[in-house]
Amino acid sequence: MLGFTYIDAIAFSAFCLAWVAYHLVMEGSWAESRTLNRRMDAYRHEWMRRMLERENRIVDAQIVAALQNGTAFFASTSLLAIGATLAILQSTEAVMALFRDLPFGAPNRTSWELKTLGLTLIFANAFFKFAWAYRLFNYSTILLGSTPPPSEAGTPQAQAHVVKLARMATIAGRHFNRGQRAFFFAIAYLGWYINGWALMAATLAIFLVMINRQLGRDSHWVLDNDG
Repeated sequence: MLGFTYIDAIAFSAFCLAWVAYHLVMEGSWAESRTLNRRMDAYRHEWMRRMLERENRIVDAQIVAALQNGTAFFASTSLLAIGATLAILQSTEAVMALFRDLPFGAPNRTSWELKTLGLTLIFANAFFKFAWAYRLFNYSTILLGSTPPPSEAGTPQAQAHVVKLARMATIAGRHFNRGQRAFFFAIAYLGWYINGWALMAATLAIFLVMINRQLGRDSHWVLDNDG
């Protein structure tokens, strides 16, 4: 139906399942102190506690601004990717002619357009994640500016404020990670333009690479090395 086969249905289901599974593994309670992202959350709290004791917090504000600028870059890139996929939809005839010369054959026009719309939605999801992360980093800057002075560092109010700031920065980081996750899975999604088998192979490859980056020894040795 619509140019899709049973293999396409299985491959797309596997793609969605891999995305959901990765999200649950990386952000569930199991990930606490195991994944690189969650371990960095602890360092965010440590950073804010040390910031509370500093009189000069210009460097801290610059760090948050750098994180915000990086998020803005990815948000802009997402918009460009959305525009590119929509432009591809207007060049369907040229794409069909190109695929006819390739060894794996030309796709059905309807399936091609639906796949491209799916890719557009993935980049749209990434944009919303990055845009919200940008806003949350903005809120983090406001909380940073309202941090009590070092003379009040020992008060319950100051300690509670530091926790709020660290949590806001952590949520911003998580939404940024979700946006990057959408980018990575968009790369796997490109395999579907070949066929369902290529989508499954690309999804598995991307999934393993991302898992290795979060759980692999190479990702943790710096944090584990106390020397």
